[in-house]
Amino acid sequence: MGFLIAGVVIVAVLAAIVFIYNGLVRLRNRTDNAWAQVDVQLNRRYDLIPNLVETVKGYASHEQSTFEQVVTARNQAISAATVEEQAQADNVLTGALRQLFALAESYPDLKASQNFSELQAQLAETENKVAVSRQIYNDAVLTFNNRVQTVPSNLVAAMTGFTIKPFFDAPGEADQAPEVRF
Repeated sequence: MGFLIAGVVIVAVLAAIVFIYNGLVRLRNRTDNAWAQVDVQLNRRYDLIPNLVETVKGYASHEQSTFEQVVTARNQAISAATVEEQAQADNVLTGALRQLFALAESYPDLKASQNFSELQAQLAETENKVAVSRQIYNDAVLTFNNRVQTVPSNLVAAMTGFTIKPFFDAPGEADQAPEVRF
């Protein structure tokens, strides 16, 4: 009788470990998928920037330093490897885009350009999608991190190598989309 009880307890513990492990895998995959969606929106943003810079250049070609700052910030954001680096690079890029839009204020013909207006609308839409994707990612990270850090799943997480994931927390003014109204 004692062996039967011990066997049932062992099977129950193993079943609980498998159940918890599978839940952690599902949450990790959901978090990875959410990051992939953020990455898609950020890449869309990066693809719009060269067109925007070229359009503004046509009207303000002598503002070379502003263009270089935007291009440099874009390239740094593209090459960011971790969530933390991506958040920092996104902050720098947002600041550079603000400078570009401030520059555009000085050129009435540019503000009236159909091409610039379309790019402005696409960038505003993309910024909204980035914000939503970032929120979804951070929600997935919160759920995952809670599971990794709470009992009993933290025991399984420690045994199987699950660690907490970083939030996409863009510092400073990057919490707001760049202003694109003209």
